[in-house]
Amino acid sequence: MPRRGRIEDRSEDSLDDVALDTAVPRRAPPRGRGAAGNPDSRFASRVYQPDPDAFEPEDDVDRRTRFLRDSTRSVISRNSSPDIPFDVSLNPYRGCEHGCAYCYARPTHEYLGFSPGLDFERMIMVKEDAPKLLERELRKPSWQPKTMLLSGVTDPYQPIERRLKLTRSCLEVLRDFRHPVSVITKNHLVTRDIDILAELAEYDASHVTLSITTLNEELRRKLEPRTSTGPRRVDAVRELSAAGIPVSVNIAPVIPGLNDQEIPAILEAAAEAGATTAHFILVRLPGAVEPIFLGWLEAHYPERKEKVLGRLREARGGKLNESSFGKRMTGEGPYAESIRAMFHVSRKRNGLSERSFLLSCEHFQAPGSSSQPGLFGGQ
Repeated sequence: MPRRGRIEDRSEDSLDDVALDTAVPRRAPPRGRGAAGNPDSRFASRVYQPDPDAFEPEDDVDRRTRFLRDSTRSVISRNSSPDIPFDVSLNPYRGCEHGCAYCYARPTHEYLGFSPGLDFERMIMVKEDAPKLLERELRKPSWQPKTMLLSGVTDPYQPIERRLKLTRSCLEVLRDFRHPVSVITKNHLVTRDIDILAELAEYDASHVTLSITTLNEELRRKLEPRTSTGPRRVDAVRELSAAGIPVSVNIAPVIPGLNDQEIPAILEAAAEAGATTAHFILVRLPGAVEPIFLGWLEAHYPERKEKVLGRLREARGGKLNESSFGKRMTGEGPYAESIRAMFHVSRKRNGLSERSFLLSCEHFQAPGSSSQPGLFGGQ
């Protein structure tokens, strides 16, 4: 059935003149997804404007996840932000099937010509050559070893990793070089790679952070639909810790009026499971994330919407997002200070400390050459 509407040309507009679509969709996201729709990329020169009088069944939008080859020739990203304690990171995937409605990385998909909405969750770019490219970088005489973050933008253990094992292949390269790595994930699948991480831990060269947003399964299913449950993440903390791998817990994000009251319980569970350090991040809504999250909030928790947004504005100087370094992660003002106080008291009570990313580079070495077969059947 043809879609009724028109194509609007905005190729003559500058990016500064193209406003984000702030309309809040009132329908619930499709099952297993975080975004309710597919807003246009802010870089699109042409956008589709549907006919408001035409009925378009939701089935017209393809909900299947697709995996596309990413032909990038470099996999090392460099960071200069003072808010992030890493200089280099590695992202085997772009886009994330976890579908977290609040994900700050959604706008990165716009640079690829995709929507930050459903496309971010269903159009996953796979860096098939990541292990080979990583090894090439580490073998350069100019390479200076330093703790590498895996992955920093999208989750390295999203569902497709179970089959492709791309993250595991990258960890094998890092192990062979005895290169320090810090992993951040919401998925219990990280325990599959305990053998590699434990071997690196013997050289003080591995660290894992489990991001635990909530222990409330009803909230988790709506907020992070394709992630591991809260208890499964706590189990991952326990298994990693038992294997001698340093583990931290990050309560990220803290969302006012939704999960802020869970901070003490999450830290208690994390400490009991063997975590030694902990941190938190206040929810961030940069660019296109704001309308997507507002749509999610309207669909799932309309009765809490004003409370959530009111407290967030209080912590963001009257805005819903703050991009300034030093403020964007934790906020400021009375509400932000109350969150910090609750977190610090709970962290101290449970014997946890501030997380540290200082890992050892002294055992770094270049092994003999190796090859990595193509994950899609190629060489």
